[in-house]
Amino acid sequence: MKGVGGGIRRRRFLGAGAVTLGAAGAVAAGQFLPGDASASVGGPGSPPGAGVTVSGTVFKLGVASGDPLPTAVVLWTRLTPAQQGSSGILPPSVPVTWEVATDSGFTQIVRSGTATAGNGLGHSVHVDATGLTPATDYWYRFKALGRTSPTGRTRTAPAAGAVPDRLRIALASCQNWQHGYFTAYRDMREQQPDLVLFVGDYIYESSAYSYRVRRHEGAGAPVTLAQYRARHEQYGTDPDLRAMRAAAPFVVVFDDHEVEQDWAGDVANDPAAWPRDKFLARRAAAFQAFYEHMPIRVAQKPSGPDVRIHRRLDFGSLARLHVLDTRQYRDDQATNAAGAQETGRVIMGDTQRNWLVDSMKESGATWNLLASQVMMAETDFLAGEGKEWSYDAWDGYQKERAALLAEFPSVRNPVVLSGDRHRTIVSDLKLDYADPGSKVVGAEFVGTSISSNGDEDLPAFAAEWAPKLADNPHWKIIDARRGYLLLDITPGGIDARLRTISTVLTRDGETTTAATFRVDDGVPGVRQVGVQGAAEAPGSTSAESPSATP
Repeated sequence: MKGVGGGIRRRRFLGAGAVTLGAAGAVAAGQFLPGDASASVGGPGSPPGAGVTVSGTVFKLGVASGDPLPTAVVLWTRLTPAQQGSSGILPPSVPVTWEVATDSGFTQIVRSGTATAGNGLGHSVHVDATGLTPATDYWYRFKALGRTSPTGRTRTAPAAGAVPDRLRIALASCQNWQHGYFTAYRDMREQQPDLVLFVGDYIYESSAYSYRVRRHEGAGAPVTLAQYRARHEQYGTDPDLRAMRAAAPFVVVFDDHEVEQDWAGDVANDPAAWPRDKFLARRAAAFQAFYEHMPIRVAQKPSGPDVRIHRRLDFGSLARLHVLDTRQYRDDQATNAAGAQETGRVIMGDTQRNWLVDSMKESGATWNLLASQVMMAETDFLAGEGKEWSYDAWDGYQKERAALLAEFPSVRNPVVLSGDRHRTIVSDLKLDYADPGSKVVGAEFVGTSISSNGDEDLPAFAAEWAPKLADNPHWKIIDARRGYLLLDITPGGIDARLRTISTVLTRDGETTTAATFRVDDGVPGVRQVGVQGAAEAPGSTSAESPSATP
């Protein structure tokens, strides 16, 4: 993206450290698999080796599920050679048996079949297992080449019209292999979410330089299909990520780093080095590798530089989740404030925006959730007079943002769930950020990163951002620690917990709840209801609420 100020194509991140910081707490560590071990994953809290013990090869990337419907869920795995080198080459086509059961021991198998893993899609397998019962836990596994995969656990969505007591979503984004370990997933697994929503930067395309704890594979940034596959394969071996993928269904969407930093539509970060046709070939390779490694349901498998990834998922009458694509249809980023306010500049495009507005208005759900890769609320980087924005986020597309926010008063409980910033920022969404008295029309939760930026200098960040908080009065908190957000969605409200980890530079970081938040049904905006050992952003509320999640 183009950043703040003249012509820089890098997004402007938010400094280093935290303004609202929680105290370190006791670890809630889940079990995880050593990098070369083999074990099943029977469910959150189950010890390694519970259930079916399997070989660590062929299925070394584990299993995953995603995009749950009331009667169906996507099941995923990818075969890899049992040995490296010529003796480990897989056949061009491999039959893969799959089984779905109502118990981890597979004594009650309810669905089964055979899929084909072919070299055209990297020997990946996507099974849309249908005929399932709504709101039900299932266990699944695969068999191929005489081996049995780890066991995965998944859950179908509630039936249409059903009103579940709770939907628990873990919001995650931005996991840079080189910047830290993915140990936040260990705590996430212990929290037993119904769904993991990953809103972008699943891999990073950077070459193996400036690493902090472990090095990217390969000699440089990936540009070919084989290279993107290798990068995804490396990330897929992380034991904590692999265990979490096997423990709950994921809903995943790409942002920029799955392809290239700050790409926009058909425009590369460096158009001189990557003219349109060359960049689209790279984008096609990245999209295919992304699909090959994700438990995702798409209308058509990627066969070029285009794939429709925006979609919606219903969870009874409790929530409708809209997964947006803010990369593929956007205009190139602006280079200054005047450009950011140009009429006609889009981040979603007309077709997707119309689809979103129509879907929200026709939704009968209590909560309309929007998964946006980049932050929607304003970020004013300039303390005092004037404005300085991040042009890669919605700030760079202000007319389209204003048009979308103008629709929110006629939508029931719109809540935006975002990533990208490597910061936790919880905000009110307002019709006009230039007007301090402007109406609040929604809420946004921007999740921090799993590991990107590593451990930061928190006092330095606090010193940098304290003068700027007055220019962002719609913010409830900004926190620079690694972790994720855990949201409990009920008919009466959303209770959110910020879970932060003490360090990602070693595997023994401790995770604690740093702050809690509440969105009430029918009340636009969000309020902070609890914070542990921290100074608060202006306008936040520290009084504990009976609705606060402990």
